[in-house]
Amino acid sequence: MEMNATYTSLVAVGDSFTEGMSDRLPDGSYRGWADLLAKRLAARTPEFRYANLAVRGKLIGQIVDEQVDVAADMKADVVTLVGGLNDTLRPRCDMGRVRGLLTEAVERLAPSCGRLVLMRSPGRNGPVMERFRPRMEELFAHVDELAARHGALVVDLYGPPALGDPRMWDVDRLHLTDEGHRRVAEAVWQGLGLAAESDWTTPLPAAAPPRWVTRRVDDARFAREYLGPWIGRRLTGRSSGDGRPAKRPELLPFEPPGV
Repeated sequence: MEMNATYTSLVAVGDSFTEGMSDRLPDGSYRGWADLLAKRLAARTPEFRYANLAVRGKLIGQIVDEQVDVAADMKADVVTLVGGLNDTLRPRCDMGRVRGLLTEAVERLAPSCGRLVLMRSPGRNGPVMERFRPRMEELFAHVDELAARHGALVVDLYGPPALGDPRMWDVDRLHLTDEGHRRVAEAVWQGLGLAAESDWTTPLPAAAPPRWVTRRVDDARFAREYLGPWIGRRLTGRSSGDGRPAKRPELLPFEPPGV
């Protein structure tokens, strides 16, 4: 990897992780690691352009159908692709189909850009995630195989324990906090061969575990506000991203209010 390389354009492809949930701005919109990365790249290159095609709730098939060809046509210096994790969290998941669709996405994107970036997504520590961990790890093993086959970069957010800390995750237990997104941006930045500004793998300071009553109150809020609606969408075939457009659908100069 060329150190201090120059990148003039970035296209981000994926789901809520790349859209930026739950890194909220004062106006209620989401920022996220991709916007943070774009801001830093734009500061180095005045003509820098950025598009973010990610939409929350998207499955890998929807990402392939709705985002991949659009991203490939943009011919960007850097394309990030993170997808498939929503599929692994479904009660039923055909991992063979997920692997095939991810392969299709990589085969379309890799020849179209200067650098394709894939990720082993972070996984929150806790008993709920243990049920899905074998699927996640199967997905990440396939990511590694595709990267080796197509010369893509893999940013490993899953291996280092720092991003597994529950304090890095929002109250919905599915999306990173602003600090989590900041660390992801730093990890991708370093993966692209740019000089480190911090050690994104550093664990948070030790803290006393929350009291039993606090945990039960948090669990009840999580079930009421997030788990219940999430199960309802699964049962009715709906998605949080239905009808929602991409946050930055065109490859344009980066002018980020509030980022």
